[in-house]
Amino acid sequence: MHPLAIVGAAAGKLAHYAVSGVVGALIIRNLPAAKPAARKALVSGLAGGIVAGRWLAEATEEARLKAGDVLAEARTSLGEEVPPPSAVKVDHDDHGHEH
Repeated sequence: MHPLAIVGAAAGKLAHYAVSGVVGALIIRNLPAAKPAARKALVSGLAGGIVAGRWLAEATEEARLKAGDVLAEARTSLGEEVPPPSAVKVDHDDHGHEH
């Protein structure tokens, strides 16, 4: 996996957890005493955090795919065979059972 893809994925997850954690802490701290308007604001904030997390995940995946395309094109220009995209490297000699 390309280093930029790893960094992008980590940044997206970090932002998602940060937003979720802050909003969750606000909800837990304020929910019992919240008035209807405050509760509505908290729900809207949580919904915004969910949308932002989804947007970051999509942007991260798009960046990972573009980086993979550029890497594949570079390998092709060098005459190398481009391996199929995979998140896990599989060793075909050791696949969990004996013959």
